Amino acid sequence: MDTPHEARFYQTLPDNSVLCSLCPHDCHIHDGGRGVCAVRFNRGGKLYTLVYDKIVSREIDPIEKKPLFHFLPGSRAYSIATVGCNLRCSFCQNWQISQWPKDHLPKNVEAGGAPRAKELMCPQLEAVDEAVVGERVSPQEIVDAAVATGCRSIAYTYTEPTVFYELAYDTAVLARDKGLKNVFVTNGFTGREAIRQLATVLDAANIDLKFFKPQSYTHISRARRDPVLDAIRLYRELGVWVEVTTLVIPGVNDSDEELRGIAKFLTSVGSEIPWHVSQFYPAYKMLAKPVTPVETLRRAAEIGREAGLRYVYEGNVPGGEGENTSCWQCKALLVERYGFRVRKNRIADGCCPDCGANIDGVGMSPLREARKELSH
Repeated sequence: MDTPHEARFYQTLPDNSVLCSLCPHDCHIHDGGRGVCAVRFNRGGKLYTLVYDKIVSREIDPIEKKPLFHFLPGSRAYSIATVGCNLRCSFCQNWQISQWPKDHLPKNVEAGGAPRAKELMCPQLEAVDEAVVGERVSPQEIVDAAVATGCRSIAYTYTEPTVFYELAYDTAVLARDKGLKNVFVTNGFTGREAIRQLATVLDAANIDLKFFKPQSYTHISRARRDPVLDAIRLYRELGVWVEVTTLVIPGVNDSDEELRGIAKFLTSVGSEIPWHVSQFYPAYKMLAKPVTPVETLRRAAEIGREAGLRYVYEGNVPGGEGENTSCWQCKALLVERYGFRVRKNRIADGCCPDCGANIDGVGMSPLREARKELSH
């Protein structure tokens, strides 16, 4: 039986409790307890991750599914996830795996010191580790599979990659050595120190900005808004390509005021940041809400453009023109999409062929040109 992997970004306190700084929850975890994410356990003043090598999902996806529209368009990403999340959004689309540890693992494990009566029935850390669902896969095996399948990047996605940070970072280091790019699809609720380390091996991030009202983050996602805003700024400052997604939920975050707040914030960080306003479908504990009307998405897109954003996309609506990339300067159609498939890409050497404007992003020229560039 393998020993659980020691976590990073924590400090041990005198009473053998630990302070975890991986995310802004800053969990104070007693000996034998676990953090908000439920996959980081303290035993004897050491913090362990239970998902270092427990992959619950791995797929080959179009990069557009992340969604990333300005990062190697038309390429494929080897996508992985473990169970767990540091938020508890009532509308989570992948709640079966993101919330699995909170719903299935014991709240305490056997403490490292002298056991107290209430801990006598607690399972050993190794037993809890074995109980976590997932296929045991090492960072090297992930990278080898990505190379073998011809993917150009590895995406840490589906659940929240912050909670499997150790696996993601170690995999990303090896991926870089093989010429692969690394992509985070994240809620942005990550500690600044962790972001700074991650940015040394990360190429792109799609960050959820779920609401602009702080109270919505508190009541619906059980987190705080401002660390997410800080993460968007920091990723961009550190040179990581950033795109932002907002799932537009009727009656929750679809007011002009809230959408305008998000759009103005993003413009203040960088007008080149693509904003994906996506259609909501009822899920998890938010089943009574209707599907977002397409008209609402169009209004959100207009608000984004009026605020000064160059690229705004209407997501989860296959076949609509809102998925296409147009030149921000002359409005010419440049990248035509249907769902996650790129039908046509007219961008030449990163520029609009009609007016010469630079089209923001990474590897925006057609894939065959991008492959030629990488071969030099």
